[in-house]
Amino acid sequence: MSIPVSVRDLRVRYGDTVALDGLSFDLAGGKIYGLLGRNGSGKTTLLSVLAAFRRASAGTVLVDGEDPFENARITRRVCLVRDNVDAEDTDRVGAVLGLAAELRPDFDADYAARLAKQFDLPLRKRVSGLSRGGRSALGVTIGLATRAPLTIFDESYLGLDAPSRYAFYQELVADYAEHPRTIILSTHLIEEVANLFEEVLIIDRGRLLVHEETDALRRRGATVTGPADAVDAFVAGTELAALGEKRLGGTKATTIYGALTEDQRRDATAARLEITPVGLQELFIQLTAAGNRR
Repeated sequence: MSIPVSVRDLRVRYGDTVALDGLSFDLAGGKIYGLLGRNGSGKTTLLSVLAAFRRASAGTVLVDGEDPFENARITRRVCLVRDNVDAEDTDRVGAVLGLAAELRPDFDADYAARLAKQFDLPLRKRVSGLSRGGRSALGVTIGLATRAPLTIFDESYLGLDAPSRYAFYQELVADYAEHPRTIILSTHLIEEVANLFEEVLIIDRGRLLVHEETDALRRRGATVTGPADAVDAFVAGTELAALGEKRLGGTKATTIYGALTEDQRRDATAARLEITPVGLQELFIQLTAAGNRR
């Protein structure tokens, strides 16, 4: 079972610092969402509010139609897995998994045991004795096995090596297909996980920059390449935003953001310009570059 999320005019302040500034969006639920943003953009603060770890300074946050803060019914149905495991260093791995099973009504102990074996988690070892990769493995095991209707991974898998990360991605997709729920992935490893996202949210300096279906967002980015004068004339004629450019001699490549019409594409072909798609990571980099920030 998945649950929807609705955020309206969300603001969070830390003293004089505004971490989130009037953020509004809706997640219908039952999808895998990608949350992207540069360091300090407010991603972790947002996820902490959704999981009731932090109270909003202003605005409205509804998870399954209710304010999650100090709401036991909602918090039992939300699982936030952070970079550091929420456990005491003296706790043993097996005990941490046991506690998760007690607190989470949908926890699958058999699945957790299989994941622990797959990620080589030593159940009798204390959390303090785990490597960073081991802590990440423990976190993702809890996040997957909990099967919370709203499951959030906040950079929790970065400590895993590449083979383990891809094993996590495969497990996530397979288990999500069998047990649909609302999943939010916050990550800097965009190229690795871009194909998992059904929708993408990009926040920048505490504000929502983009919220769109992943395929639609990809279609909005394109690079126009050809003679510099011809590229400039074409881009100016489209009236689309030019996010960045590269030059090599007389050749220029300009990244644009917006939907090109079929007529515009024909005009580009007639002008001997090449139009190529832009990957999600490159588009994110261009949209959040200092010169393009709104």
